[in-house]
Amino acid sequence: MPNPKRRHSKARTSKRRAHDALTATGLSECPNCHERKLPHRACLKCGHYKDREVLEVKEAS
Repeated sequence: MPNPKRRHSKARTSKRRAHDALTATGLSECPNCHERKLPHRACLKCGHYKDREVLEVKEAS
């Protein structure tokens, strides 16, 4: 198993990790109920996708 010969500097480590940040999830708005939802997926609140009801949503009790 190869081992590093020299210690990596803090600057080199930081430069490598510069692109590791997480990005926020891209959310779109449901055209039926105007809730935030993931794109290309049925709305979990109303069950609609592309102007059709594809899921039966239970009433909250």
